[in-house]
Amino acid sequence: MTSTKILVPDMGDFKDVEVIEVLVKEGQQIKKNDSLITLESDKSSVEVPSTHEGIVEKIKIKVGNKVNQGDLILSLKSENKTEEEEISVNKEQKIEKKVEDKKPQVIKTKEIIPTAPSSQSGTKSASPKVRKFARELGANVLEIPGSQRAGRVSEEDVKNFIRSQVTVSGGRVEKKIHKEEYPHEEFGEIELKDIPRVKKLSGPQLVRSWTEIPHVTQHEEIDITEMEQFRSSLYDYYSGEMIKVTPLAFISKALVSALKAFPNFNASIDSIHNKIIYKKYFHLGFAVDTPHGLMVPKIRNVDQMSIKEIGEALKKTSNLCRELKIDKKEFFGGSMTISSLGGIGGTFFTPIINPPEVAILGVGKSFDRLIKLKGKIVSRKILPISLSYDHRIIDGAEGARFCVYLSECLGKDFAFKLAV
Repeated sequence: MTSTKILVPDMGDFKDVEVIEVLVKEGQQIKKNDSLITLESDKSSVEVPSTHEGIVEKIKIKVGNKVNQGDLILSLKSENKTEEEEISVNKEQKIEKKVEDKKPQVIKTKEIIPTAPSSQSGTKSASPKVRKFARELGANVLEIPGSQRAGRVSEEDVKNFIRSQVTVSGGRVEKKIHKEEYPHEEFGEIELKDIPRVKKLSGPQLVRSWTEIPHVTQHEEIDITEMEQFRSSLYDYYSGEMIKVTPLAFISKALVSALKAFPNFNASIDSIHNKIIYKKYFHLGFAVDTPHGLMVPKIRNVDQMSIKEIGEALKKTSNLCRELKIDKKEFFGGSMTISSLGGIGGTFFTPIINPPEVAILGVGKSFDRLIKLKGKIVSRKILPISLSYDHRIIDGAEGARFCVYLSECLGKDFAFKLAV
């Protein structure tokens, strides 16, 4: 047994190319030309094949690494064969090939029955183009049955998989067919427009979330009177100018505190291995309304930020989204998402979970309410919230406790709870 090093090949003018997928694992038997990793640059994605066959001994890179020509990918254990053995093997292969060529070909047709992917292999054969297409539709290549040779996944397989997921929703496909029975133009003038690219990309993800995740939505009203009084009284000590901080910054701080108290909300489900992934980081997603469509970027390590820093990060990230200058990686790796309609209007709604997250917080527009407090009629500022969560790992009692805890963090003792 000898050890062979597999290096990153010549990639032309590209430098610091990101590894987006590792297609093999240690101990796996691979053949020559089997795909090892997928690299993605600004212009394209490409799979790097193995130049040798053998058993993967040690993988030296991981997803997210930046690599260049000559970097070590992995080491292989392989058996050395003598020249006589190689010649003998080649002769046997040639003889077998001649015999097979003489056999009459029998073409059989059969229905391809999709089967669940094997969780043991952890890999799936597909071209970079197909993998990118699947990612844009929010599909996991490992979950898609391949109809081509050796289970390789094609673009048509991805489309069929997405269609099968939509069918699960119970009646949704039938509604689409019903709408197509009569052309819209029969009833009056119409106008056709292309669906914006952002909505094309997010649409399948929303369908997947709504059809696969058992949503439960709970509503709560939070008294934020003291918090709003504090927020509106902030000013710079030296200049005397008022400091504007969005309520979303306070809500974000409170949400991080709630995630620490209820770790099931800062988790994801690994459906392949049937496990729960608990995240030790606190990256919050924010729904940003842009002319191009809704975007949900992430702000990293919110637990390490002050309320003022969160407000600045929100403003900066929103501007990057509207200018289409944000890195696509910033749309991934979140703990939980906040969807705020406070600047527009409305009270309660049903926010759709952004997978692989398991919960989302919807925030409505705050309003004044007259209530009786200590024998007096007073006006209080009320914030309506809507919490949607995945019922597979979060039950109703935990959802209610989460809402109560969040209310306490934003209530009259907010300064103590949030250490403002």
